[in-house]
Amino acid sequence: MSQPLKFLLIKPATPDWRVSNESVGAGRTQMFRYSMLSCLYVAAATPAFVQTRILDEEVEPIDYDTPADLVGLSFMTCSAPRAYQIASRFRREKHKTVIAGGYHPTFMPEEVLQHVDAVCVGEAETIVPRIIEDFLAGSLKTIYRARPAPLAGLPVPDRSLLRKVAYAPIDTVQATRGCPYSCSFCSISAFYQCAFRVRPVDEVIEELKTLGSRLLFMDDNLTSDVGYAKELFRRMIPLRKRWISQASVQIAADAELLSLAARSGCRGLFIGFESLSDDNLRRWRKNFNRSRDYLRIVEKLHSHGIGVCVGMVFGYDWDSAGVFPFTLDFLELARVDAVQATILTPFPGTELFREMNRTGRVIERDWEKYDFSHVIFEPRQMSRQMLQDGHDWFLSQFYSRKAIARRLLRQLGYLCPSTVLGATAPLNLSYRRRLRGVGTLRAFNANFRESHPPAVEVAL
Repeated sequence: MSQPLKFLLIKPATPDWRVSNESVGAGRTQMFRYSMLSCLYVAAATPAFVQTRILDEEVEPIDYDTPADLVGLSFMTCSAPRAYQIASRFRREKHKTVIAGGYHPTFMPEEVLQHVDAVCVGEAETIVPRIIEDFLAGSLKTIYRARPAPLAGLPVPDRSLLRKVAYAPIDTVQATRGCPYSCSFCSISAFYQCAFRVRPVDEVIEELKTLGSRLLFMDDNLTSDVGYAKELFRRMIPLRKRWISQASVQIAADAELLSLAARSGCRGLFIGFESLSDDNLRRWRKNFNRSRDYLRIVEKLHSHGIGVCVGMVFGYDWDSAGVFPFTLDFLELARVDAVQATILTPFPGTELFREMNRTGRVIERDWEKYDFSHVIFEPRQMSRQMLQDGHDWFLSQFYSRKAIARRLLRQLGYLCPSTVLGATAPLNLSYRRRLRGVGTLRAFNANFRESHPPAVEVAL
């Protein structure tokens, strides 16, 4: 081509997080803005004549008068309504061609096609060159089904495409993709079809050498392949990096793996505990999690100087109203450093969604509410309002000022001061700021705990 093709790749944002010319999203905090790696990989896969611009609605508003030739939208379920608004305006007012990819387009391609010109199902890197070729030839298909991207030789993303100062001061990188487990509620397992792949360690190490000292591995389960993880961590030790990532509870079962992770610079891990009910865990097919092991797991990670942020999910069939104070007390006992507590959300594409939809328990189809913070299904052992109130009460207690202060002081006994000041303190304060911005931190009845005592069925 004599002129470059201009490709605008947009990440839509929900109202609480979106920046516009008139307002700033109430829930915005820089600490949570770091996950644009998927868009960077798409940009890296485009042909050399394509000039890609990435626009994150959490950072800047959309200019609909852009000179872009082609507009791409990458979005999850909660951002789908906003993505449809954007697509409609570009197509009807500006006569632009709009393509879409990501989790929601992969799971709901026929729905998405009502709003865009073409949909990419699966990982876009392998198919985006063909999409652009067809677009230029005037023969754009409606659905493109991508094969899994080979991770050997994966192009290194051009991080200059992002406004770095708008994101958390940490470099993102990826060594693996997917997760081998088949948890019924997990859209990651559904998207990658329970497959787990790794990049060659040599290529990861060479990329790490070009990055700063603070890293976030954007992996869904970095240690799934124990042999691979051990090799990677051994090779990382001389680099003197400091990193955080996600792993399963099984990292604590291998002393050598845990030691190598710490020696390679691991300072924090997000681990999905999900529930204190083993019945819930079994129904989700998360059998490798056992609630009786949780205290020991946290203790082992702390003994290696690794902070622990756990994921907890409220609302499945063995949860009653007592689960909220019980979980709060347990996480305090376990000395957990941060928590991401969500309301169970059956996402399209997952087995849980199919099950609940078939039995009439899915009661909400406003995709914007599929954000982990709204009740969109019918619980078994409590009302929808109780699930909502209990979730919000739990977060208001865990992220109260007193609880945060107590937690940070305690962390100085087993974490490096630099980890506390540079990671766990900003994380806790950012969670509080985010929750306050979106209205989750509400005034609750002082008798909530007494009115909803811990239920015996979730006792460890």
